[in-house]
Amino acid sequence: MLINRVKDYRKGANLTQEDLALMTGVSRQTIISIEKNKFTPGLDVAIKISESLKTPINKLFYFV
Repeated sequence: MLINRVKDYRKGANLTQEDLALMTGVSRQTIISIEKNKFTPGLDVAIKISESLKTPINKLFYFV
């Protein structure tokens, strides 16, 4: 199962879902779906999220 910690790191960076959406070029609804584990982003979006949050991708997304 793929787990993500996008919400934790986004909040730690004091960003709203809208802020992160604008930084990554996706909709706020996409960020919401990712945070709720209802949508797994493609590598391109995952990299943009990682860069926006200044966090290694393997700390944001991992398998358990």
